Amino acid sequence: MEWVGLILALVVGLGGGIVIASILRRTDGDDDARAQMLTLVDTMRNEQSQLAGRLGALAESQERTQGEFARTMTEQLGQVSKNMTDNLTESREKTAKSLGDLGERLSLIDKAQQEITTLSSQVVELQHILDNKQARGAFGEAQLNDIVTDGLPESAYAFQYTLSNGKRADCLIRLPNPPGPVVVDSKFPLEAYQKLRTAEDDAETRAALTQMKTDTLKHATDIAGKYIISGETADAALMFLPSESIFSELHLRLPDVVEKCRALRVYPVSPNTMSLTLNTVRAIMRDVKMRQQAGLIQKEVENLLVDVTRLDERIGKLRSHFNLAGKDIEQIETSSRKINSRGEKITSLEVEADSNPDLLED
Repeated sequence: MEWVGLILALVVGLGGGIVIASILRRTDGDDDARAQMLTLVDTMRNEQSQLAGRLGALAESQERTQGEFARTMTEQLGQVSKNMTDNLTESREKTAKSLGDLGERLSLIDKAQQEITTLSSQVVELQHILDNKQARGAFGEAQLNDIVTDGLPESAYAFQYTLSNGKRADCLIRLPNPPGPVVVDSKFPLEAYQKLRTAEDDAETRAALTQMKTDTLKHATDIAGKYIISGETADAALMFLPSESIFSELHLRLPDVVEKCRALRVYPVSPNTMSLTLNTVRAIMRDVKMRQQAGLIQKEVENLLVDVTRLDERIGKLRSHFNLAGKDIEQIETSSRKINSRGEKITSLEVEADSNPDLLED
């Protein structure tokens, strides 16, 4: 605004100079008026000079301002460009890292999807196995086989053992008498359990429990009739249930069925309780082996006592020898003392003879 005002003043001054020159031409005959006008002209010229100086200073200031403004803008543009470059670089790095993480997660998801697919196929295959009674029976026998193999030495069991009545047992555990060999038979009452799980009301639940009770008692009766033989097997048998869930439901909801099985001397076991039972079997086998070795141990102890008696006799003989040797040593020491005494006497006689020649003559 100041710069515009100065330009307007300059224009006005120039216009005023033109007017004053016109007035001076008109006042050629009036000296006073002319002198005043000349003074006014000088004043206006001085003001014009000052105005020109101010305009020059203003122009220089404007140039400096423009230069500073250009430099400031250049610096700010450079900083903005640098910030944008840094931000773009950082954004590119973050994007690349995010894409890498996303790729890893996608690979993990893909791997998990493959595992889920494999697991689903295995579940479907297991379902097909469980739906088939023969395959389900083979599944229970295989699980029983693994548990017994891990829990007992090879000589303590036999699989698919044929008894004297022609019945083939899934597993025979060779325990000594008593109690004798114990038969383990695998049973899998899956249909009733599945109905119990999918029951939607009390009526369906009761029907499923009734079927489970009937199936379990039938299995127990079959085991008692086929695998408990007097004089050949123990008076009890084990019914192996390959599912912990079925075993739990049987004890929680049908405790009377468990008691009836025990009355038939058939004891239901699950994979976990079967492992515990095998621990007891191992303890019984160790006790039997200790009893079998008891006679041998007693004989060895008797032989040991004879050897101790013989050792005492030999120690007594050795002690007597030591006593005789001690007496002989005492006699030797007595003889040694006598010899020393006689030697001392002889020595003293020789010394006296040297000191007294008359004794030598005598």
